[in-house]
Amino acid sequence: MKIVQMSGEFATVESGRLRRSVNIQMVAGLKAGDYVLVHAGFAIEKVDPRKARQTLQIIDEIR
Repeated sequence: MKIVQMSGEFATVESGRLRRSVNIQMVAGLKAGDYVLVHAGFAIEKVDPRKARQTLQIIDEIR
């Protein structure tokens, strides 16, 4: 998911039309525009932007 806004320990992330607030404490050095892997309401890993876009494109093709 892509980080669109950050506020303290939380960030608003989006994927397509889905937006969620997730805890970002477990991943250091994040900023708006970064892509993260989210599980159970927590960002657990920063994802390479190129790989994130490729994955999102594949998901869109499946739908």
